[in-house]
Amino acid sequence: MTASATSRTPSCVSSICADVFDIVFYQPEIPPNTGNAMRLAAVTGCHLHLIAPLGFEMDDARLRRAGMDYRDKASVSVHDDLESWRAVRRPVRVFAFTVDAERLFTDVSYRPGDSLMFGPESVGLPDDVKGMEWMTERLRLPMRAGVRSLNLSNSAAVVVYEAWRQNDFAGSG
Repeated sequence: MTASATSRTPSCVSSICADVFDIVFYQPEIPPNTGNAMRLAAVTGCHLHLIAPLGFEMDDARLRRAGMDYRDKASVSVHDDLESWRAVRRPVRVFAFTVDAERLFTDVSYRPGDSLMFGPESVGLPDDVKGMEWMTERLRLPMRAGVRSLNLSNSAAVVVYEAWRQNDFAGSG
């Protein structure tokens, strides 16, 4: 697999697409979550980056079903590892979303080009990834006590729409 083994270009004006956010799923495990994120990327103009290994094949029927007809409109890339992703994207700001962060996701002023990173469904982002020197900040979504986490694709949607709202929904129709 190359640094960008799977890549799709969205059907939008490139200047608009260049000004949105990168959704980064680190080692996602559940195909429907990634399919839902493909739909999210398509409707918001974000680029979805999947960091291998993936817990499924990109042609998985569950992935296709969740992404439905948005799959060809979504910008999606698969990268061998974090280093490959960083070499291709060269992100300026990377936010790690995790249940153990102190700061809320709404306390940040998001900028076009920000990367929003989420971990695998079963365990979240590993400590070594959250602690990378280039990680801008750890953020969390508030939840009631006694629950483990919000669904991965739902978490991504909440964060993407907050970031997009702060940027006046640039590129929307």
